Amino acid sequence: MIDVAGVDESSLHYRGWRVVLACFLMAFFMFGFGLYGQGVYLAELQRAHGWPGTLVSAASTFSFLLTSVLVIFTDDLLARIGLRSLILCGLSALGASTVLLALMQTPWQLYLAYALMSLGWTGMGTVVIATVLNSWFERRRGLALSLAFNGATCGGIVLVPLLLTLSASIGFRSAMLAATMAMVVLVLPVVVIFIGWPTRISPASGDRSSAGMAAPAHSRKTLLANAAFWTMVLPIAIALLAQMGFIIHQVTFLEPLIGRASAGLAVTVMAAMAVVGRLSLGLFVDRLDPRLACAASMTSQAAALFVLLQSTSPTVLFLCCAVYGFSIGNMITFPPLIIQREIGAAAFAAAMGLGTSISGIVSAFGPGIVGLVRSFTGNYTTAFALCVVLDLVAAGVVLWRPGRRATLAAP
Repeated sequence: MIDVAGVDESSLHYRGWRVVLACFLMAFFMFGFGLYGQGVYLAELQRAHGWPGTLVSAASTFSFLLTSVLVIFTDDLLARIGLRSLILCGLSALGASTVLLALMQTPWQLYLAYALMSLGWTGMGTVVIATVLNSWFERRRGLALSLAFNGATCGGIVLVPLLLTLSASIGFRSAMLAATMAMVVLVLPVVVIFIGWPTRISPASGDRSSAGMAAPAHSRKTLLANAAFWTMVLPIAIALLAQMGFIIHQVTFLEPLIGRASAGLAVTVMAAMAVVGRLSLGLFVDRLDPRLACAASMTSQAAALFVLLQSTSPTVLFLCCAVYGFSIGNMITFPPLIIQREIGAAAFAAAMGLGTSISGIVSAFGPGIVGLVRSFTGNYTTAFALCVVLDLVAAGVVLWRPGRRATLAAP
């Protein structure tokens, strides 16, 4: 454990920034393999084994839903096995998953691989990253979260094209094994060396609640009756539902208007702006009201989608995708900031786990709802207009502030 008392969080010598580096690498590989890479697996496994796309897609859905259930228990696992052990278990599970994806021969192995991937999310995903950074930072918490979660977007920008390039040159199996080895070599040392609780909130010191490890069952039961929790979780879940719906259908919508190559470039622009948006917001988010900033982000996405539906100009469409992308990454940065201010440190991990679970389950229906509305109407106008309305509703709900601060203390 490292004592951080009296250390300036703005100093590059502060040990917390090394923890940010570790979290960045965790997010890079977890999101790269566990989210963005699933499109690569879909194509390569169909090509290698002739499996129908519905089989692989169903495995992805199974993995996301299982992840949404398992993250509820993150705080229990932190209390039972400890932070570093949980992350190392997650790294082992993700590594086993990617190796199995490279070597599998039968469909049941696909579902086993995706189940292992869900365990990886539990140990290396959003909840763990937010919880550990929340313990290390107070004044620069927003910047730390923004920098770490940029690893998620970079994982999509870097790892997916790398996997595609390697698959074309050395084959999918060798590409996955090589990328897995790189993950272990890069992530394992920084987790072992840098990851841990600061001594001011060490579980060994007896201050278990500060480490986000207060009685989990009590915390979850209290959270479900907490208005502050619901006015944070529901709007985030609604906004993510609209966001997932647009992202998955973006290329299909843009291709008839600007062509396949330009549609792909629009996706790249959106992803790049997500990185810019996180970095820009991270520089001053700690001085902002997170609910107001969250509502502004949701409103900007609604405005971008509204203009997108009114134009066929390639320039305007690219600009709308850039504006939309600016707020994409921040949707997972705001919840921990709101939780810390309004729910409190005692139930931070419980609130993050439960909130992430609810958001994950709700947002999983986004692509299906957008696709269903499009199939009924024959175009994307009504479907994306629905996303605009959902974003505006979410922005209104997140501005509703419960009358009292509901800090959850350990019993």
